Amino acid sequence: MLWFGMISMAMTFAGLTSAYVVSSTRADWLTSFTIPQAFYYSTLLILMSSASFFWAEKTLKQNQIQQAKAGLWLTLALAVSFTYTQFQGFGAIIDQGYYFTGPESSITTSFLYVLVLLHLTHLAAGMLVLLVVITKLYRGGYSADNSLGVELAVLFWHFLDFLWLYLFCFVLLYR
Repeated sequence: MLWFGMISMAMTFAGLTSAYVVSSTRADWLTSFTIPQAFYYSTLLILMSSASFFWAEKTLKQNQIQQAKAGLWLTLALAVSFTYTQFQGFGAIIDQGYYFTGPESSITTSFLYVLVLLHLTHLAAGMLVLLVVITKLYRGGYSADNSLGVELAVLFWHFLDFLWLYLFCFVLLYR
């Protein structure tokens, strides 16, 4: 089911980025739009969160439960920081005078808002999964011999990381 969901999400974003490419031929498409620095920082944060989640999984499989807990909490903190920097990026876009809708909006920034907010929605689901994993670990539900839930959560998290990298590089490189 996880693979089915991830493939569906990938297809959704593939469709949106295809629409982005088609829309870029419009006369009102912004070609000088500056990607806010906050999105660069958020990219670093999400990469770090994947590393910390990987570390949590690795230490759990070595039965180092306290380190696994620390890795999971670090992953959650990095995810919250990622979300914060995403909203800082939106603030910077607004400071540049571009909005999601209305007379100050553009098709370019509207696409950016949709791509990022949809990714954040999926990240929120990933953060809920992370909270479930943390809770279950504290209740003794995971161990070195029983880590399937953590493995699935890590897989989904890495998928979200890859998805953000794809979106970021796509918007950065395709103008």
